[in-house]
Amino acid sequence: MIRSGKCSWLLMAGLLVAVGAEWNTNDYMKREHSLIRPYQGSGMTIPYWDFMGSTMVTNNYIRLTPDAQSQQGAIWNTVPCNVRNWELQVHFKVHGKGRDLFGDGLAIWYSKERMQPGPVFGSKDYFNGLAVILDTYSNHNGPHNHQHPYISAMINNGSLHYDHDRDGTHTQLAGCEAKFRNLEHDTHITIRYERDTLTVSTNIANKGAWKECFSVKEIKLPTGYYFGITATTGDLSDNHEILSVRLFELDLPDDPKDQEDRSKIIPSAAYFESPRDHVEDPKPSSLSGVKIFLLMLVGALALIACVVIGIMFYQKHQENSRKRFY
Repeated sequence: MIRSGKCSWLLMAGLLVAVGAEWNTNDYMKREHSLIRPYQGSGMTIPYWDFMGSTMVTNNYIRLTPDAQSQQGAIWNTVPCNVRNWELQVHFKVHGKGRDLFGDGLAIWYSKERMQPGPVFGSKDYFNGLAVILDTYSNHNGPHNHQHPYISAMINNGSLHYDHDRDGTHTQLAGCEAKFRNLEHDTHITIRYERDTLTVSTNIANKGAWKECFSVKEIKLPTGYYFGITATTGDLSDNHEILSVRLFELDLPDDPKDQEDRSKIIPSAAYFESPRDHVEDPKPSSLSGVKIFLLMLVGALALIACVVIGIMFYQKHQENSRKRFY
């Protein structure tokens, strides 16, 4: 007879294979960093997790924000992660009434700071750690514009500002377009940190397979930081929902057993650049193209009128001059 615990692991393995995830039987889920149904423990608490803001816990999902303006919600793991190589799988859903305009988005964090609301998709700016941002609204119409929704990653050592006016393009590691909004089927994202390589993949096309969004090498992340997910709405809105979070410790047999102490290192990337100066977009002329055209037309008509009046005045003058000779 198969025990219920073993059965659940076999079921989980089958589900991961079904969605196309790479399954290593030696990788194992860290329950203290995971969030699966049923969510609630005793009372209104969630084991190993805190929630704040507009977050609402139901039987089927955790809604960070409703489809309403000016909302901000978050869930944060209460246990620091001391795993060096890991994979975080998030089952999420973003949907709302808006067809052409919607926002703002959500962010998945591995951060030193937790439960600190702020302007970066519901969490603090100048953070320490990693943010993977699922941005649904474009603030920028300049040369760095891209289609939304858009997934990007940012590494911060506490000194960098996330520039909303540039959609974070001045400080991002990499990114990709991902149409994950208002889909009827399940949507998943996985963040894999293995041997200092950060890889973000999605399963949003209902094809049962992961699709790599980007992969960046030489990323240094310390141990002892916290996982969290935050979301925010502004003038535009969406429902931002989390259905499950699973954190797996990766088993790497060829990794040296005598590992360095990673608890004190500073988050960094190989091409960790200072943010470029924020340059304001050129202010549009106070006169629009239509106004300029109308002014030119009025000017031309006025000029024509002046010429016509001048000709009429000249002809009248000539007529009066002839009358004097009779």
